[in-house]
Amino acid sequence: MTPPLTQSDIDREIAELHKAHDGEEADQPRRDFAPYRSSALRHPKQPLIAVDDPEAAELTGPVFGVTDVTALDADLTKQHLGEPLGERITVQGRVLDRSGRPVRGQLVEIWQANASGRYLHQRDDHPAPLDPNFTGVGRCLTDDEGRYAFTTIKPGAYPWRNHVNAWRPAHIHFSVFGTAFTQRLVTQMYFPNDPLFPYDPVLNSVTDERARQRLVAAYEHDLSVPEWSLGYRWDIVLDGPSATWMEEGR
Repeated sequence: MTPPLTQSDIDREIAELHKAHDGEEADQPRRDFAPYRSSALRHPKQPLIAVDDPEAAELTGPVFGVTDVTALDADLTKQHLGEPLGERITVQGRVLDRSGRPVRGQLVEIWQANASGRYLHQRDDHPAPLDPNFTGVGRCLTDDEGRYAFTTIKPGAYPWRNHVNAWRPAHIHFSVFGTAFTQRLVTQMYFPNDPLFPYDPVLNSVTDERARQRLVAAYEHDLSVPEWSLGYRWDIVLDGPSATWMEEGR
């Protein structure tokens, strides 16, 4: 029987791949980044299939209207009768194109673990407490300046079974829709100075250090609300040299 992979094994693989791609300006990771074990099972292995009628394909996707999104959707701390546990935070930013112009009217969705590092999902069996006052999902529309804003709870780190003693850094998943469902982009936002960064094969699947840094939010004191929440800023750039890494094909 093959012995289980240790953190040292993963660290060595990450270092080798980073060295192999040193100097490359790439913001998209390999779909089969070996230290991220499940990527070998999840990435597409066959050529993409062209859709003959893209407009017809859109008819089978979900739709939403401006009236479907309310202010309550963007405040994950007020979606239940009680207060959720944990550190309340405000996350704000802008969705921009490659030229820095605002992308208006975009549906931005987030989902995350609670303060204990557990998702409200039947497949999450991490032995950490669920919070009856925190569901962990939210959404909003960008305004005319491309701005979005969420109030939520800072998620906790959690274990996963990629290798022995594997832990994911605290993060929030983001989804941004374009003008059609097939344009949807998904990524993750991380928090500054997390000690788990060097050990995480998901974050390190982005071999370009500058691209990894674009996934980390900045603490911004002016966004903190007195006696209420700490503030973080994180802009999302959809394409171009400064693009935010997106989880393509995963």
